Amino acid sequence: YTGRIGEQNYEKAFYYYEMSAKLGNRQAQENLGYCWYYGRTGTVDYEKAYHYFIKGALDNHLISLYKIGDMYKNGYYVEKDEKEAWCIYKHCLDGLNEENTPILGADVHIRIADCLFDGVGAEKNLQAALAHYQVAERLYWLRLQDGDFLIKKQFERSVEMQEKIRVELRKGLPGFEWVK
Repeated sequence: YTGRIGEQNYEKAFYYYEMSAKLGNRQAQENLGYCWYYGRTGTVDYEKAYHYFIKGALDNHLISLYKIGDMYKNGYYVEKDEKEAWCIYKHCLDGLNEENTPILGADVHIRIADCLFDGVGAEKNLQAALAHYQVAERLYWLRLQDGDFLIKKQFERSVEMQEKIRVELRKGLPGFEWVK
């Protein structure tokens, strides 16, 4: 799928994911959800993606769950519901632990930060958004060091969003003209 081991070939990965999913492998089902969500074999199908992500979410795969949150946030296959997306992301945040944080913590934190930055499903809160972007940056950095090149754009976005927030927060600082 990623090409980290051998040639990148979405069609071949899809074939093996389907084979494994038929045997009940939840990770393969989640991966099929990604294939359909992003159209890795040429066709985007949000209904099929939702079908596979639900299976993963019901088996406590937080990645599947936050992808369902993305579907509610964007109105893909399901009716757009930003509050539902926020609740799902918060549930994922609450489900982070020492074992799964290195794998998916950055993805959860950047979604929480995006919601707080834009006021999506939650009240806009730039300071809280900044804190979550900082956590996402640190966790993405660790994944980059481990060779996860697919998240490079997300890492860069987490850094850019921090600067954007800092510019906005500086505007709200009181004037210190009286200080000499």
